[in-house]
Amino acid sequence: MSAGSYYVHILASRHHGTIYIGVTNDLRTRLELHRSGRGSKFVQKYKIFRLVHVEAFATPQEAIAREKRLKFWKRDWKIKLIEKDNPDWNDRSGLV
Repeated sequence: MSAGSYYVHILASRHHGTIYIGVTNDLRTRLELHRSGRGSKFVQKYKIFRLVHVEAFATPQEAIAREKRLKFWKRDWKIKLIEKDNPDWNDRSGLV
């Protein structure tokens, strides 16, 4: 992950579990916040800590626009997006 990038990330509680979509310019720090209980209350409540999908963008505007579009997608579409590159819903946070 390169500096100066903005990321849309999808977290999941488990394979085909609860999904959370967010945007950040520091993915590693954002994941640490979520996992320590200092991130989203939704993430904390449903224990959504598995990073299953990431997309990088050059500007915050692009990332925010993508996040908003994804949030309106049907669940099936989100699952297909995740499984396109991560069919087993493996945690990709080690790649960050």
